[in-house]
Amino acid sequence: MFSSTTDLWETPQGFFDRLSREFNFSTDVCATDDNHKCQKYYTKETNGLQQEWTGVCWMNPPYGREIGKWVEKAYKSNAVVVCLVPARTDTKWWHEFCMKSKEIRLVQGRLKFGGSKNSAPFPSAVVVFDSNYHGETRVSAMKAGE
Repeated sequence: MFSSTTDLWETPQGFFDRLSREFNFSTDVCATDDNHKCQKYYTKETNGLQQEWTGVCWMNPPYGREIGKWVEKAYKSNAVVVCLVPARTDTKWWHEFCMKSKEIRLVQGRLKFGGSKNSAPFPSAVVVFDSNYHGETRVSAMKAGE
């Protein structure tokens, strides 16, 4: 599960449910037929990067080399986009886009993706983009599990 053969990390259901209660997501912009979290969702085949994102969107993108394109799309969308991403604060995409978001929630502890018994080998963050927000980025913490 945590090998370099995949860049897909299925969102832990309980973690998603907590955020969904807060944000009331309408669309999962980066999913598969097996792991989508919303009734409306885009798959690799329907190419979420080519779709117009509206409303309140959930995004757990592929964590490989393409992640910057997904984060840029979230930043530029006319929507609220809540993203679960690895906390890679040393990357270009983090500084160009995440640091200009409405909010960054650093996850305390490591998530267990896809029902795995083992925690992820990297820290995570929830980044909230809101096209109507133009203030300072708020930074806070949230627990991985409760």
